[in-house]
Amino acid sequence: MKAIDLAFEVFGNDEKDPLVVLHGFFASSRNWRHIAKKLAECWCVYVPDARNHGLSPHDAVMNYEVMAYDIAQFITQHNLTNVSLLGHSMGGKTAMWFALNYPHLLKNLVVVDIAPINYRHSFYPLIESLKNLPLTELTNRKQAERILAHLISDLSYRQFLLQNLILKNSGHYEWRIDLNIFQHNADHITAFPDATNTSPFNGRALFIAGQNSQYIPENSTTLLFPHAQLKIIADAEHWVHTQQPHAFINAVADFLL
Repeated sequence: MKAIDLAFEVFGNDEKDPLVVLHGFFASSRNWRHIAKKLAECWCVYVPDARNHGLSPHDAVMNYEVMAYDIAQFITQHNLTNVSLLGHSMGGKTAMWFALNYPHLLKNLVVVDIAPINYRHSFYPLIESLKNLPLTELTNRKQAERILAHLISDLSYRQFLLQNLILKNSGHYEWRIDLNIFQHNADHITAFPDATNTSPFNGRALFIAGQNSQYIPENSTTLLFPHAQLKIIADAEHWVHTQQPHAFINAVADFLL
């Protein structure tokens, strides 16, 4: 297994205990800046870009085994101790697999609106719609957003995805991410590695769920995380940290402090 040196942002004083934040699929460290700055009042917050995301290098392999290994290298390279790990969606699955396989590197685990299970939804139609954008014809990001509107009804989600569309010096748009790599690995992202022969994580763990989300089915976490707590955030769906940031930050702080 080959680890990748991840690009990252850091917020806060490195004399404080580290909190490593892992973003979701199609996201990057920039999506967590607002929350990270708030959390940096109590922790030194590291927000790496996952492989193939943000400013991190691209690689054909993208599954939870290698992404957890990337985080193990990240923690070791930066000499981090007393680490708390927080992950949302894809980042939450990476964090869970990390906890199961590198428990000696972890003090606390926070998983946001995701469970250690295989999900049935597919990213293929979404990725195909992004691949079919006529990049050479685009003159602005708003035009791209209008083209996607009939395929992706949620405006905020369209804008989130299009953060990966960048304007080059040539005046043309291109994807920062490699959509072929995303498509090839999409099934790995919706799945979770086989943990049949893996020991449960017996450390401190918190699962945060949106009240209106269905991503954490009942009893889906207890086998692998027997001591985990569950916190449900009212009036939130999958994007708990953006929909209810104050309640989210309070939930994290109440657990970690």
